[in-house]
Amino acid sequence: MTSGADPEDDAILDGIGPAFSRLRRRVPTSRRDGSRNLILNIVSAGDGEMTVGGVAEELGVDQSVASRMVSDCIAAGYLLRTASQEDGRRTVLEITPEGAAARDGFAKAQRKAFEQITGDWPVEERLQFARLLLRYVEDSARLRRQERDRLA
Repeated sequence: MTSGADPEDDAILDGIGPAFSRLRRRVPTSRRDGSRNLILNIVSAGDGEMTVGGVAEELGVDQSVASRMVSDCIAAGYLLRTASQEDGRRTVLEITPEGAAARDGFAKAQRKAFEQITGDWPVEERLQFARLLLRYVEDSARLRRQERDRLA
């Protein structure tokens, strides 16, 4: 609850979590494509080399779950397992050209869905919402990194 806020403001803020959940269910992708998109975005956005363990950490799942999701991307030709350039004993994930094309295709589909959903909005409101959503995601990642560093 926000301190000193109007109860209507609190109701709006309390609705954010359920709204994100509903939104995720409405994005027009198959379950498999959604999982692949998550993995490809994590690998491409990772700081440095990304491992299956890093994917598991980013998703907040067991390593075995992440391993199955990564294996699906490998079987689809979207990822490769390669030797780390920092430590040859470690295996890291690399996006293939097909994986990059799939990630770009997913991004285009998501943009199309965003434009359809916000199609009746004034352009400035649409762009403002997009900017704020991107800022929210960036701040969330920053806080996650700070927490990870604190625990390390």
